Order: sequence, then structure tokens, then C-alpha cells
Amino acid sequence: MYDMGTRKRTLALLDHGRSLNSVSKETGISRAAIRSWQIRIEPLHGNRSQPCPRCRAIPEEPDEPAAYAYLLGLYLGDGCISLLRRGVHFLRIACADAWPGLIDACAAAMQLIRPDNSVFRVRSAGCQYVTCCSKHWPCLFPQHGPGKKHDREIALEPWQRRIVDAHPWEFIRGLIHSDGCRITNWTTRLVAGETKRYEYPRYFFTNKSSDIMRLFTDTLDSVSVDWKQPNSRNISIARKASVALMDTHVGPKY
Repeated sequence: MYDMGTRKRTLALLDHGRSLNSVSKETGISRAAIRSWQIRIEPLHGNRSQPCPRCRAIPEEPDEPAAYAYLLGLYLGDGCISLLRRGVHFLRIACADAWPGLIDACAAAMQLIRPDNSVFRVRSAGCQYVTCCSKHWPCLFPQHGPGKKHDREIALEPWQRRIVDAHPWEFIRGLIHSDGCRITNWTTRLVAGETKRYEYPRYFFTNKSSDIMRLFTDTLDSVSVDWKQPNSRNISIARKASVALMDTHVGPKY
């Protein structure tokens, strides 16, 4: 547990233009922890009950909307909700072992959304399932249903749409962290009779659900990111200005 002074000093470094990666290396604090402080600097108190915001007398939006937007993107990409026992469900999000920072960021977001429930990690071949049990996951993710996501309609509720509209980059980051990647592409050109190789960065997003693809591209449109769809399952972002925007707000997995 980091004290409030440490949290404020760490965030002050970011305010002075430092990158998240450099601040993490200097302080020894994980990028996931620093990201969570950007969303909420106050420590969570496990002994204080946090009722489900959707189950209140007047349903409300989650208390940590930025973390929710990110978790929603992760859930739509690599998440599932299953019944554990009567009335209790568990949310699982598959995260590859190759991206330990992503695993930490997923766990931090999940804990912010259900602060009274334990978040744990279940190891499997090549990945970890970040998992949390709660009665309220179907309330928080109404896209839950039988079968695979690409076999059923996926649409956001009005309250979810408001959160995504307010935090589009967190939603995009969650989708990229689950079903996307940043790669270095290359091509060749003939210059003065000589073939030269050129490399350039590109983002890809892959999903079988046309509804999830549309949610992704609609959100890209809202933040002025140019994209192309080379086939029914892939979205490509390759224009220099758009890649720069993605690098600023999303970045490669880590």
C-alpha cells in the first residue's frame, strides 16, 4: 500500500510531461498502479461496502467510469461471465503471459469496479485468467448471454454509451489490449532504380463479431482516428497521424 504522498509525487512527475514508462522505472511502481491512481488517487477501503450501482433504487453508472470503459473493452474482447453457483457469477478475462503489464492493468480495473470482491489470477497454458466473483457482473455487463459473442447481438445500453462517449480512449485501449496489437509493417519501393525497404507502425484489431467491430470503429471515428477494414474480421490503422494518436493514448501492449 502506497501512502498518499507517494501517489501525489508520482502523478506530479506525469504532470511535468514524463512518460508513464519512465516514471514507473524511476519509482519502481508498476504502470498498472500508476494508471489506477490517474483514475482514483484515494486508496480503496475493503471494509466499506460498495453496493452495485445498477441495483440501487435509481440505477446509476459505475463509480469509476474510466476503469469501467477499459474493463468493458477487455470483456468484449477476451472476457466471459459464467454462473458459479446460485446467484453468483464470475468474470474471467484471458490475458497472455507475454503481457504482464496488461494483466496488472486488467486486475486493477476489475478491483476498482468491484472493490469489495477479491480479484485473483488462474494460470493456464500461456495465459492467466484474471477473475472476480460477484452477483452483479450481469448487471454491469448486460451483454452477457448464452453462447459466443459473435453468435448473438452485442449492443451497448444507453448508460454504457454515455461512459464510452466520455472515456473513448479507455474503451479503445481495452479493445486493443484484448483483441488488438501494434506491429511494425514494411513495404518496398523503387527509388532511382534501387529497391528500398520502408518500415512503419500499424495497429490491428481482430474480432469475429460485426457488432463489436462496429463499436470499435464508431469510437475511432469519435476521436478522429482513420481506419480501414481489409476484410470482415480486421481493422487496420496505418495513417501516420492516426498511429501517433493511438501511440499517445493506447500504446503497444507491455
